[in-house]
Amino acid sequence: MNVVAKPEAAKSEAVKSEAARAESSEGTVRLAIEGPVARLTFDRPSARNAMTWRMYEELADACRVISATREVRVAVLRGAGGKAFIAGTDIEQFRAFSSGGDGIAYEEKVEHYVGTLEALAVPTVAVVEGWAVGGGMALANACDFRLATPGARFGVPIARTLGNCLSASNVQRLVATLGVSTVKRMLLLAETPKAEELPPGYVTVVPPEELDARVAELCARLVSHAPITLRVTKEMLRRLAHDPDAADADLVRETYGSADFREGVEAFLGKRPPAWRGE
Repeated sequence: MNVVAKPEAAKSEAVKSEAARAESSEGTVRLAIEGPVARLTFDRPSARNAMTWRMYEELADACRVISATREVRVAVLRGAGGKAFIAGTDIEQFRAFSSGGDGIAYEEKVEHYVGTLEALAVPTVAVVEGWAVGGGMALANACDFRLATPGARFGVPIARTLGNCLSASNVQRLVATLGVSTVKRMLLLAETPKAEELPPGYVTVVPPEELDARVAELCARLVSHAPITLRVTKEMLRRLAHDPDAADADLVRETYGSADFREGVEAFLGKRPPAWRGE
């Protein structure tokens, strides 16, 4: 039996179909909040999750939702398809560039998105399967923790691909986490080292069959810790990355004046687990 949809229903289905096609070509960033854990999925597996402007905007939107959701204590970022975290920015978008001014505008936009992720108040975990290069490297690097499967590749091989450059702020971020020698090998030699070859502590390599369990374990550990302490510490580290003499009085006052601090003291003296409220 053929069912003919009413005009309104047919129009609705056409709009949904068009939206699905746009999503398929431009990709999307999906946000799912499960209790204290927010999960962001970069979903464009046909292009190894290369970021379009739509995806960057959705990432920023997701960060705003996470920041406004009091219950969230940790955010996990992962690429769809199991073949890549993010394979850079969609190169098709560079075809519209006609001058150096376009490069300035582009780097400023990337800085905004990376900075938005970096400034999230909750701890962030990048789960890397396959490639984290270019913009993907910048986003994974902006996270607080990285878990990767064996052989996962990290880097910014622009010296042998596009011939562009990074902004000073993004180079500084890489140097702060990887050290200048590794960054020189990534940028000047265009190397994309495996996870196992990166400096100790930068990434935890996990067998594929154990990855989900290790992610859950790390999230549970972070969720169990004092949220104000984590948030204030993240903000102190962010400030110090830009200014070694950064002010901290507001953060210290907020922490020591919190109900959580009083709860921590009483719990410790009472020899019981603290019940953190984030207040």
